Amino acid sequence: MSYHLEFEKPIAELQRKLEELRLDADGGSLGFSIADEINRIESKLISTRKKIFSKLTAIQRVQLARHPRRPMALDYLQTAFQGFSELYGDRLFADDQAMIGGFAYLGSERVMVVGTQKGRDTKEKIQRNFGSAHPDGYRKALRLMKLAAKFKLPVISIIDTAGAYPGIGAEERHIAEAIAVNLREMMMLEIPIIALVIGEGGSGGALGIGVADRALMLENAYYSVISPEGCASIIWKDRSEAPKAAESLKITAADLLYLKIVDQVVPEPLGGAHHDPGKISGAVHEALLATLTQLRAYSGAELLERRYKKYRMIGHFLEEPKSETKVETKVAPVEEHAAPV
Repeated sequence: MSYHLEFEKPIAELQRKLEELRLDADGGSLGFSIADEINRIESKLISTRKKIFSKLTAIQRVQLARHPRRPMALDYLQTAFQGFSELYGDRLFADDQAMIGGFAYLGSERVMVVGTQKGRDTKEKIQRNFGSAHPDGYRKALRLMKLAAKFKLPVISIIDTAGAYPGIGAEERHIAEAIAVNLREMMMLEIPIIALVIGEGGSGGALGIGVADRALMLENAYYSVISPEGCASIIWKDRSEAPKAAESLKITAADLLYLKIVDQVVPEPLGGAHHDPGKISGAVHEALLATLTQLRAYSGAELLERRYKKYRMIGHFLEEPKSETKVETKVAPVEEHAAPV
């Protein structure tokens, strides 16, 4: 069953007309050739798709990042990687299935992959907790990253989450502390770390596995301290202001590349990653492999130094200096005939 976003409706209408014409042509129900009409609709479909997707707003890119047919972490592990061998558990409490991880090959490179998995159907979404990890998930991810460091393997982090799970159980097991420890420990791992945002990059849930030497991002993904709806609820007390919030937050790949929050944007097929999973998988494979080749040139100590400098540079801003205010000093007049003391 096809699924179309609100702004894709003109495309969906043209696709429906095209399918009807093709069915009529195959059935031979019309007494005249409709090949010219089919060609015209096909051309219009291509031009309409290009027009719509060449000027997407921030909130429309957020909608694409949440598209139910968009490839998820396990999809890339089956296509962009080879020989994925999943590892389980945090060795403290439980195995959080919202956070996946294990050994894999990227080309000829042996790597450790960690990432968030949302789930495709209702059953899997519940099983994966909609991609929102508990503290156990972040502790599992850190355990696997430390295992990678022991064997000098690079870490690739695949981010696709609306945020860490905010429930009572997560708070009882110290979700904030688990994320904070990950931030600290990832800064000190003397191995290459690459983060890839494939869909939603929400809040501390994304940042908990997002500290990296290179941050890559798909063209229609987003990366933000808060969702547009959450921001709108706080600032304007109205979730319908989400489009305004999305623009103000600067959460798109182009904005974050300009601000030097991410280092590279991976282009998606026209219409989004879900329109050609094979093509986006190949693009992800090439981008990750090229980035890993670059990072292999640095020693562990050099990686730490460059990582430290990278995050120290984030958040710079300029302010216009305040105009200097001239202070007038008034001098009391001297009387002409005043006698000297």
